[in-house]
Amino acid sequence: MKKSLKLGESRTEQILKNFEDINRIPRKSKHEEEISNWLLNWGMSHGFESIQDHVNNVIIRVPATPGWEQKPGVIFQGHMDMVCVKTADSQHDFMKDSIKHVIKDGWLHADRTTLGADNGIALAIAMQIAVDKEIEHPKLELLFTVDEETGLTGAAELQSDILTGKYLINIDSEDEGVFTIGCAGGGESRLYLPNNKEEVPEAMIPFKLSVGGLAGGHSGITIHRQSANSIKLLVRILLFLDKNLTIKISSINGGTAHNAIPSSAEAIFFALPTNTSFIDGLVDLYQAILKREFHTTDPEMFVTAVPTEFADRMSFDCTTAIPLVYLLSAFPHGVYRMSPEVDGLVETSNNLAIIRTDEAEIEIISSQRSSVMSALDDITDKVQALAYLAKARIEERAPYDAWEPIWDSQLLTKFKSVYHRLFDKKPKIEVIHAGLECGVIGSKYPDLEMISIGPTLRDVHTPDEKLKISDIGKIYDLLANLFQEL
Repeated sequence: MKKSLKLGESRTEQILKNFEDINRIPRKSKHEEEISNWLLNWGMSHGFESIQDHVNNVIIRVPATPGWEQKPGVIFQGHMDMVCVKTADSQHDFMKDSIKHVIKDGWLHADRTTLGADNGIALAIAMQIAVDKEIEHPKLELLFTVDEETGLTGAAELQSDILTGKYLINIDSEDEGVFTIGCAGGGESRLYLPNNKEEVPEAMIPFKLSVGGLAGGHSGITIHRQSANSIKLLVRILLFLDKNLTIKISSINGGTAHNAIPSSAEAIFFALPTNTSFIDGLVDLYQAILKREFHTTDPEMFVTAVPTEFADRMSFDCTTAIPLVYLLSAFPHGVYRMSPEVDGLVETSNNLAIIRTDEAEIEIISSQRSSVMSALDDITDKVQALAYLAKARIEERAPYDAWEPIWDSQLLTKFKSVYHRLFDKKPKIEVIHAGLECGVIGSKYPDLEMISIGPTLRDVHTPDEKLKISDIGKIYDLLANLFQEL
C-alpha cells in the first residue's frame, strides 16, 4: 500500500498567507491587471517559466521532480477575479481596498464584503504545491485566468496550443468531498430600451422605493431555492402602486453581477405629496404580501418608500415606462426545467440579473444556463422574443459550452481511489448547474481529462461568503497524494 502524505494541516497557515497576499490586491472582474502582474512576478521570482497572455491570463510552468519527467503533466486551474458585493453600511472600495480577513468558529470571512475565496483560494493552494519540496510531482502548469465571473473571458481567449498537460484539476468547486465532472453551458443577453423622458408636473414630489434584505446568491448554485429576485419584486410593487394612484417613474436600478441573484433594487418615482400616507399604507400592505410568499427563503426582506431629494425632475415617458415595466414583469427568472436524467439537477434556468438606468438608455442583463445546449437556445430565444415585443435592442454574448461528464475517466478513478485511502469514505460525484471554465477549456483541448474540486465555501457572491479552514488541508493532501497514482 502506498504511503500517504499528510502535509495539509502544516501547510494551511502558508496557504492562508498566500490568500491574504492575493486579497491585498483589488481584483474585480475586468480589472485584473495588478493581480495578473503580481502572479507573473511571483512565478518568475521562484525561477519558473511564467507567461502572461494578451488578456492577462497567467501560465506558470513548474518543472517535474527529477525522475518524474515522463509522467503525464497536470494543470491546476483557477480564476483570479472575484465578485464584488458589500453590505449597505460598508465603506469598502473594491477598486483600491484590501479584503479584510475575519476568522470565526473555524470559518474565514471578510468584513461585510465578499471574501473572494471564489476563487482566490485556488491560486493560494496551487502556489503552495508549486514550491513544496516534500511533494514529488510531474510537470505542473498553473493556469490562472481572468474575468471568469462576468463571462469566462480568460478561458475563452486562452490559446489552444499553450497547455501541454494531460490532466486538468479545476479548484473552483465549493464542497469538500464532492467531485464535479460536468457543468452547464451559458449565455448572456443584454437588452436596451431608450430612456425617453418627460418633465414631471410641478406638484409631484420624488419618492425612493427600495427592496432589500433578500438572500440573493449564485445563480448557478442557489437558483433552485426559488428565493426572491429584488428586481421582480420592485416591479410588482410599482405595478401595484400604479393601479391605485398616479405615479411617474424616473429610474430603476438593481443587481450587481450577471451570475448573482439580485438581492436589492430601488426605483425613484414621483407622486403627489398628499398621497404620502396612502403610499405608506400600500407599501406596507404589499410588503406583508411578499413576506408571506417568501417567508422561508427571504426572511430578512424589507420594502420601503420614502420621500427623497432628487434634483432631476424628469421621468420616463409612456413610450419607455410601459414597455419597460411590462417587459420586466414578464421576464423569465428562476428554474425553467429540471434534468430528467440527473436527480435534483437544474437543467435550464434564467437569471434576471441587473437593471441600470443611464441617461440615454435602460440596460437589462439576463444570464441563461443549461446543461443541454438546445435548451439554452430555447430559453435565450424567449428572452429575444420579449425584447422584440418591447422593441428593445438586444446584444447576445457568445455562449459557452456545457462540460459533458465522463463517468469512467482515468482521472476520476484515481481521485476516488486516493480520497477513499486518505479519508476512509467515498466522495460524491456530481454534475452542477453552475458554469465552470472546464467546458470552455475542454472545447479547446478535447483530449484533456478534467475534474473540479475545492474546499467548502458558503454564501458565495454575497457579503456572507465564508471558507471552511479545516478543508484546506484536506484538499492539499488529496492533491499531494494524487501524484503517486498518475
